[in-house]
Amino acid sequence: MALLTVKDLSLGYDGQAIAEHLNFIVNAGDYLCVVGENGSGKTTLMKTLLHLQEPLHGEILTGEELKEGDIGYLPQQTLVQKDFPASVEEIVLSGFQGRLGLRPFYNRSEKELAKKNIERMGIAHLSRRCYRELSGGQQQRVLLARALCATGKILLLDEPVAGLDPMVTAEMYQLIKDLNKDGITIIMISHDIGAAVTYSSHILHIGNTVFFGTTEEYVESEVGRFFLTQQKGGLQ
Repeated sequence: MALLTVKDLSLGYDGQAIAEHLNFIVNAGDYLCVVGENGSGKTTLMKTLLHLQEPLHGEILTGEELKEGDIGYLPQQTLVQKDFPASVEEIVLSGFQGRLGLRPFYNRSEKELAKKNIERMGIAHLSRRCYRELSGGQQQRVLLARALCATGKILLLDEPVAGLDPMVTAEMYQLIKDLNKDGITIIMISHDIGAAVTYSSHILHIGNTVFFGTTEEYVESEVGRFFLTQQKGGLQ
């Protein structure tokens, strides 16, 4: 079942395209990794999918199962966000703000779901702690719990492991994979093509070459082989 269908999408600013002719479908349960060169438009694509930015051309169609507000978003963290003076519980609860309407307070069911998502991320012991006192990995778990409060269907993740050490990175990738196994659709930007092909079901590569298909098809494609070789070479 298609949650998102993207047709001939062009992205950019002030009429200047940075990515063109993007066509792909995201079905319920998919794990789509968006990869490509720096500056190829990956974050711009995320913002466009979230309707935070208008496309230059093309359209984004949402399935009947995907309602407004059903997309959770984990953006790249800024220094200001990392120093935010609020408790873990307060930040996770803020994931419901888009649904409050005129209500001034969170209701009982929202508080219960926030608690469950905090437990799901393994940070129940941190719920009263100040967010800015946490490690980078702990902060990302908090933001994932917050995103889960916004949706139970689809998560958009922009470089969720950026700046994390290798062990915490592996833990974060496993958390995201477990969420996908539980039925949450994932769209994730990653600069790590090796991790992308390890965890994802589909790959969207944007840049000078555009590719969309299954992860297996990407690994066998010319662009996939090239970039996988390039990354391996850079790690030697």
